[in-house]
Amino acid sequence: MTPSTQLPTQPETPPASAEFYEANPDTALDALFVFAHGAGAGQHHQFMTSYAKGLAERGINVVTFDFPYMEKKRSTPDRAPVLEDSFRKWVQHAAGDSRVKASKLFIGGKSMGGRMATHLAAYLDKWPSVQKPSGVIAFGYPLAPPRGKRTGDRVAHLKTLTVPTLIIQGTRDPFGGPDEVKEAVFEGGAKPPIEILPVEGGDHSFAVLKSSGRDQHAVHEEILNAVADWIRKR
Repeated sequence: MTPSTQLPTQPETPPASAEFYEANPDTALDALFVFAHGAGAGQHHQFMTSYAKGLAERGINVVTFDFPYMEKKRSTPDRAPVLEDSFRKWVQHAAGDSRVKASKLFIGGKSMGGRMATHLAAYLDKWPSVQKPSGVIAFGYPLAPPRGKRTGDRVAHLKTLTVPTLIIQGTRDPFGGPDEVKEAVFEGGAKPPIEILPVEGGDHSFAVLKSSGRDQHAVHEEILNAVADWIRKR
């Protein structure tokens, strides 16, 4: 599916635009997914658009948007509170759009966007006037920087989650593989409702080596099918 016209900006939202990918009516799942981009590329990056289209084809309404720093063409991401506030406002905006015919809300994103989605899910008390999400989906969780020391705690809030969460993680992800994410999340006996889907041979964007013999398109299709099935079960 191709995106329709841009969602109109409401006064309370940041100065940004969003894209709406309408669900295929033949496979509609009564679900809306608000999909946030990663730190280095905005909503129109090929990964974002291909996954948004793929999910829409599988019956899921998808809304993407740009965080304020990306809209202003800055390279450095905003601080977490700004990202969270922007994300929350776009969720509110998308859920209230008249074109979205869905009763179930899901939030998530690529890398940093997925991490911010887990932040929102961990602090539901900050959602007084927004529909609570039925699930969170993180495409490549940035557990730790590929180089240098880990900055900040990216795990503690995950242990407190009560919202079903799916983390898709490549086994070659330099930010942390699925086993590392699993160990960090469930360390100390924590039991948050988190499922981790490993992508064998995948990097941070699920790209596989040619030497693996795996078809790249098929890898992405498998991921999209798994995400759609996970949403369908909720």
